[in-house]
Amino acid sequence: MTTKAKPTDDSFHVFDTTLRDGAQREGINLTVADKLTIARHLDDFGVGFIEGGWPGANPRDTEFFARARQEIEFRNAELVAFGATRRAGGKAAEDPQVKALLESGAPVITLVAKSHDRHVELALRTTLDENLEMVRDTVSYLVAQGRRVFVDCEHFFDGYRANAAYAKAVVRAASEAGADVVILCDTNGGMLPAQVQAVVATVLADTGARLGIHAQDDTGCAVANTLAAVDAGATHVQCTANGYGERVGNANLFPVVAALELKYGKTVLPEGALAEMTRISHAIAEVVNLTPSTHQPYVGVSAFAHKAGLHASAIKVDPDLYQHIDPALVGNSMRMLVSDMAGRASIELKSQELGVDLGGDRELIGRVVERVKARELQGYTYEAADASFELLMRAEVEGRPRRYFRVESWRAIVEDRPDGTHANEATVKLWAKGERLVATAEGNGPVNALDRALRVALERIYPQLAKLELVDYKVRILEGRTGTDSTTRVLITTGDGKGDWATVGVAENVIAASWQALEDAYTFGLLRAGVEPTE
Repeated sequence: MTTKAKPTDDSFHVFDTTLRDGAQREGINLTVADKLTIARHLDDFGVGFIEGGWPGANPRDTEFFARARQEIEFRNAELVAFGATRRAGGKAAEDPQVKALLESGAPVITLVAKSHDRHVELALRTTLDENLEMVRDTVSYLVAQGRRVFVDCEHFFDGYRANAAYAKAVVRAASEAGADVVILCDTNGGMLPAQVQAVVATVLADTGARLGIHAQDDTGCAVANTLAAVDAGATHVQCTANGYGERVGNANLFPVVAALELKYGKTVLPEGALAEMTRISHAIAEVVNLTPSTHQPYVGVSAFAHKAGLHASAIKVDPDLYQHIDPALVGNSMRMLVSDMAGRASIELKSQELGVDLGGDRELIGRVVERVKARELQGYTYEAADASFELLMRAEVEGRPRRYFRVESWRAIVEDRPDGTHANEATVKLWAKGERLVATAEGNGPVNALDRALRVALERIYPQLAKLELVDYKVRILEGRTGTDSTTRVLITTGDGKGDWATVGVAENVIAASWQALEDAYTFGLLRAGVEPTE
């Protein structure tokens, strides 16, 4: 492992703690391989520090540091080991946990220290003076061993409210012992921006220490609190990718960094790295096996999506009228959503996005608008089904629906057997390239059986379909008149290994709605593969 002695510019730190604090989120269980992969992504993004975990506290984190030394050549970040101050009544030089921090090989160590008097007395069960000595002894010992030391003052803001003099004494003890940065932690996440700004400014003035901020998101203000601390003079921000963390999470790395770069004008990443932000965010979400948040600021797929016709009209003139930044700056893109709110401008912009030439034909665009509104009244939704919308547009442009096969009939049978098992069978009868095709298949559910039967029938005629895979399937029951007499909407996402597309079907039963979405999915897959229609 190669690590830099110091970041090129040490005046401002972006410190990521996804691998420790972020991993405490419910539903996230990282393997060592996962942690190594995420560390590489974060280094590619250009954060200055990556906190890898607590070596010695569990075998996984100990193994991570051992493997990171051998397997990762950090280009931008320094690896950080997390641990606690020595035990009460002991010596840092003899503390096994402090020894494990040194053995991790990490060039930077973050120590957590109690700064709330009540926590010192009830959790550590020691005196306030001994807690200060624990901070001094541990920091000075690690500095003497050649390590750079940061100190996280846990529960600082609550401690400051209870006993400001003691909370500041902990900051002074850490700074005077050699800590490069003392981080004020809103551990319970209960602070608001104005409160954070006032406390940070006061502590900075009273102690002279270099300060950082670690904000939890329990009030929904973690990003705002982080930036408020920066406004007050903090020069070190601790965040997690996508805001992962215990309870409701931590300050989200990506909005914080984007604000610092684009709103504050601070250079905190290597040149060109900000444009990789959306990719990095989604890549990390894939590693932790959580669906990327569609509405996350800057990097969500809906962050620059526009639906209302009024917005679309303005964006057609100048995208900046309804966008606070150019989405390309953070590696994202503008999207136009098509719905019953759509006007001519929405349709025209969406057609350009999808590569369908409407030629500025007002009559043609008007027909598309009216057809979308009529279909949405029936329950269709095109904002989440671009492929079905493209097929709709092409049908208007070409004067008829694009067809690669003609359906004679289909049926799906669900058999409930006496032994409690179920059988699902589907039969489809089609015409393609002048040939009548009949196929039957079984599946895990009637929709899966239909999908398989359709594939069996058509793959010989269209071998391109062999690459298609059903990626996602969503059902929504729309408002009905009486009980089960409701309209069903189905959204299907299909992939071919190179990309995904979504199609929609609407009917009075889920099987018929699914069949519509499947037909569109296969039709669009063939269109995407460059196959000319034959029917």
